[in-house]
Amino acid sequence: MSNNKVVRLPASMQIPTISKELQTAADTLQEIGWGVSVFGSARIKPDHKYYQLAEELGQRLAKANYPVIAGGGPGIMEAANKGAFEAGGKSVGLNIRLPRETTNNPYQTHSLQFEYFYSRKATFFMHSAAYIALPGGFGTLDELFEAITLVQTKKNPPAPIVLVGSDFWAGLIEWVKEQLISHAFIGVNDVNLVTVTDDLDEVIRIVNSCCAQIAADQGKAPVLPQETPYTKD
Repeated sequence: MSNNKVVRLPASMQIPTISKELQTAADTLQEIGWGVSVFGSARIKPDHKYYQLAEELGQRLAKANYPVIAGGGPGIMEAANKGAFEAGGKSVGLNIRLPRETTNNPYQTHSLQFEYFYSRKATFFMHSAAYIALPGGFGTLDELFEAITLVQTKKNPPAPIVLVGSDFWAGLIEWVKEQLISHAFIGVNDVNLVTVTDDLDEVIRIVNSCCAQIAADQGKAPVLPQETPYTKD
C-alpha cells in the first residue's frame, strides 16, 4: 500500500493562488484575442491518426487567424499547439503538472502554468469563441460537458461545440439520445448544441459562421461564466 498522502490545504490558503492564476490568464488572453479551445487525450502518440488530425486542425485554425488554446501537455494537446505554432499562429498552452504530464509541450507562443484545475478549466471558458473535442478520457469529457452545460444554461454565450472523430463519439451521442432525452433529463433540442464531424473543412466553416460577432469584439476583456440576460419576444 502506498504511503503517499494528499495534503488538502484549507480554501483560505488556496483562493489567493487561484485568483492570481485567473488574473494572469485574463491578462494573457486579452492580449491575444478570442480563441478556439481544443480538447483531447494526452495519451495519443504522434503516429496516431487523431494526433495528425489535431495537428492539421491547429494549423487550419491558425491560418484562419484563430488563436489555439489547448492543455499544454502531450498527445492531442501537443498536436493542436504544434499545428498552430508551426503555422505561425498564436498557440496557448494551459499547463498543469500531472503524473502522466510532467513537462509542457514546446509548441506554445503563450504558456500559462496552473496549480489548480479550477482556474485552468475556467480559463478555457473565459475567452473561447468555439470548443473542439477530439477523442480523450475523463479530462476531455469533463471539459466537453462543462462547455455544453455552460452554453445550455446560458452561463456562456452561444458557441459552436464540435466533436471530431465520428467513430469515437457516435456511441456517446446515441447514449445521450437514448437515455438523457428519453428520460427528459435534457431538452429534445439540447443534443443539437453539438456537431459531430470528421471533416476539418466543416469545422472551419462552423467556427467562421458562428464567430463573426465575437471576432468583431476582439477588444472585449475575457469573461468568466455568468448569467446571460434573457430577452423577451
